[in-house]
Amino acid sequence: MNVILQNLLTPLIFLPMIGALVTLVLHDRESIRRTALGTTVVTALVSIALLFGFDYSAGSFYGYAADGGTVQMLQAVPWISGLNVWWRVGLDGLSLPLVLLTTIIFVIAAVASWDVQKMPKAYFSLLLLLETGLLGTFLSLDLFLFYVFFEVTLLPMYFLIGIWGGPRREYAAIKFFLYTLVGSIALLVALIATYLYSRQILPNGSFDLVQLASPAVRGAMQAVMGDAGTYVAPMVFVLFMLGFLVKVPAVPLHTWLPDAHVEAPTPVSMILAALLLKMGGYGIFRIAYPLYPEAAKLLWRVIAIIGVVSIIYGALCAMAQTDFKKLVAYSSVSHMGLVVLGAAMMTATAYNGAIFMMVAHGVISAAMFFVVGVVDDRTEHRELSRLGGLATQMPVYFGFATVACMANLGLPGLCGFIGEVMVLIGAFQAARPGSILMTHSPDNFWWILTLAVVACFGLVLTAGYMLWTIQRVFFGTTRTEHQTLTDLDAREIAVLTPLTILAILLGVLPGVFVFVFTDRTVSVLMSMFK
Repeated sequence: MNVILQNLLTPLIFLPMIGALVTLVLHDRESIRRTALGTTVVTALVSIALLFGFDYSAGSFYGYAADGGTVQMLQAVPWISGLNVWWRVGLDGLSLPLVLLTTIIFVIAAVASWDVQKMPKAYFSLLLLLETGLLGTFLSLDLFLFYVFFEVTLLPMYFLIGIWGGPRREYAAIKFFLYTLVGSIALLVALIATYLYSRQILPNGSFDLVQLASPAVRGAMQAVMGDAGTYVAPMVFVLFMLGFLVKVPAVPLHTWLPDAHVEAPTPVSMILAALLLKMGGYGIFRIAYPLYPEAAKLLWRVIAIIGVVSIIYGALCAMAQTDFKKLVAYSSVSHMGLVVLGAAMMTATAYNGAIFMMVAHGVISAAMFFVVGVVDDRTEHRELSRLGGLATQMPVYFGFATVACMANLGLPGLCGFIGEVMVLIGAFQAARPGSILMTHSPDNFWWILTLAVVACFGLVLTAGYMLWTIQRVFFGTTRTEHQTLTDLDAREIAVLTPLTILAILLGVLPGVFVFVFTDRTVSVLMSMFK
């Protein structure tokens, strides 16, 4: 049984692709959607099985943990021998939570897509291909393989927005494609530079993330890049960060997100916010910071400012919106800014909080976009000024929506609160003597304190626009045209119930998540900066 568990990662990645191929040969809509849903359920069950094969006592980030731990369930097979590219996948405390989140969200998205009428065969096939791309991204331990899967997610999302989206779907899809393409080009250049410099140290070069992040190789790479020019390593780091910040997305690279969300169908918006944005955060913690920690310390102030500006600007833009869906989109910019800030501060608490925030935001954003989708389906608009009184008209919907909104604003007891507070506490801890940033330069104290204080105002702004949204949507007088609205049906309840349960469980039992999955991983990551 243990042998089977140790070899699950490759089948897990390709299960959705197999389901997509099967879906393509089916003809009737009922078989197509049942096959797609069944595939996502089986994939989720396989991902849950990983919990039984995961060594919780190791939980290392890479293969040189101080306690002797290694990447778990590692599978490595030569792929492109001439470039020393391997099919190398593995699991640790950073990837496991995101893999579980991915498979669960896709089950929920498949249920949310049950009523899709337009070209269901193509829709569900693209949805499943997108799941393969995401799982491959979160499990790859080869830089070249990571890039391949990173790109695989681009085309399915482009077509899902461009074909099944709203009136301006072509514009939104092209904007999404172009912004992501710019980020992908930056990643490709950084990837090539990393490989070419590795060839000066290793006979055949390497794309192995475990090897590249090891102290010996990383130190030698730093020396070689220093010989070539003082700013080579920072430039490569900036290119990696550019690629990942586009995906997060962080201000000023965020403008594709509101348009994509507004035009995307509800299930696609759920996946986009819950999972695709996490590819950016994951890349920061998996590649940019471990491979170039000295550059990260050198440029921490720039990254932290980008995070804080994203928090405040995203919240202010959300407060100014009249479209319910665009409001939620800008709230994602604000919340993902916390992830960027957490990365910049380089404390264990901030890193644990940032990783927790990625998972919590995945749950919250999926619920929020479905809540908006329910309103849109029934009223055929999302204008906040034209809503009101839905609490009495749709009481079950109001209950689910209230939990989602309160989690989004960071109410204690729900998952949004934990990540936000941990990132902010970690940010203040960065100002303590002995922290990585203070050791790097004692002059950082006032910068750290100022940025942390400004970031706190983001929580106030979030509470303001979310409470105002609740008041405008659910309270007041019910409009005449909304007096015949029906409450949630069984399918909609089935979508919101697991998301609500997860929002509560992660809020009530955060310690289980942090210490079981991420705490040891973060400890090893912290050692890379010393």
